[in-house]
Amino acid sequence: MQPTKQRQHTSIAALVVMALGWALLGSAAQAQTSNPGTAPLTLQALFDQAWKRQPEAQSAALRREAAQATRSAAAAWTAEPVALELATKTDRPGSNQGSREAEVGLALPLWLPGERARKAALADAEAQALGSRQRAAQLQLAATVREVWWAAQRAQADQALAQERLLNAQRLAADVARRVRAGDLSRADQAQADGAVAQAEAAMAEAQGARDAAQSALAAWGVQAAPTMALADGAEPEPPVPDATAAAAQHPAAADWQDQAEVARRAADLAAVQTRANPELTVAATRGREQAGDRYQQTFTVGLRIPLGGGDRAQAKQATARADAIDAEARAAVEQRRLAADIAAAMARVKATQAQRDALARHAALAQGTRGFIDKAFRLGETDGPTRLRVELEAAQAERQLARARIDAAAALSHLRQALGLLPQ
Repeated sequence: MQPTKQRQHTSIAALVVMALGWALLGSAAQAQTSNPGTAPLTLQALFDQAWKRQPEAQSAALRREAAQATRSAAAAWTAEPVALELATKTDRPGSNQGSREAEVGLALPLWLPGERARKAALADAEAQALGSRQRAAQLQLAATVREVWWAAQRAQADQALAQERLLNAQRLAADVARRVRAGDLSRADQAQADGAVAQAEAAMAEAQGARDAAQSALAAWGVQAAPTMALADGAEPEPPVPDATAAAAQHPAAADWQDQAEVARRAADLAAVQTRANPELTVAATRGREQAGDRYQQTFTVGLRIPLGGGDRAQAKQATARADAIDAEARAAVEQRRLAADIAAAMARVKATQAQRDALARHAALAQGTRGFIDKAFRLGETDGPTRLRVELEAAQAERQLARARIDAAAALSHLRQALGLLPQ
């Protein structure tokens, strides 16, 4: 073989290897494998399954029941349940002689001035805080689920691309083998094509392992991992773009701290009136006799028990409640500033990824058109093999960049919804 022809074969083989390397990132990014008749898993379905397994979701009904009971207790006529008092008295135990007396009474704990209304306000604040705490827990879970979801999306796309790369390598190796038998290519070209198949098989094994690991991560959230499990594209609806500061003020995480601050303020207001124990109103009926043979007499007693002030204990309770309120208010302000910055950054990221996706879509379309022109010219003998492989490489690279850009744009939109406090849809 002449040196010129050898150099041409070497150049062609090198370009073949490069093209096969980029084929990993070709149009097969959209391919999915699924069981017949099984709908692809969606991000919202994954979140719903994950939330059902959370302790907050399983205890939510009982916590709401407890909050309702607390509110009902604040609406009662007495500060504490009514107590029944029973007493008997005699000067000759063990006989029916001498004086005897039996007393039946009720002790009614009374509300302190302003205590009933403030305790009801505290119960309402606690119920509100319970709802916001659950929404904040849902959003925190959504962040983790979204991260796992997009990792699975990328792993699935890589596995599909690796499979397409392997198919392309096998087809090329078969074509090279045919041309070697015809005498158009050398055995060195056959060896390089077979090596490309081996590299594609290794890449396929690596991508399959990453996909299996991603599905195992999904299984941790209640999804049955399976080699043929298919995922939906995961794109969430684009939310309206609000002002970052206003959106941060309505964010569930900020609302959680604000509601905690409101609970602490209501607790401080209640502690301000609970400076002593609750007074008690006592109503009793007494029936007794002076000695054996006398008629029993009936008497009634009404009494009032007023505890003295709580002193330092009441002051400590009130100071602690006000300190908790100040702490929660400060945390809410810090959280709002952080959330506003996150929302602004997420909005900028969405715009950047969408612009990149649109630009790469135009680039991929142009690369596909060029590939069609060069392929036709190659079949007509108007261009050489290295040019054909170079254009194929550029088209495959453009497809790879577009596939990645689409996933990045969808993930950026999902991150914006997370920053805005919206659950998966």
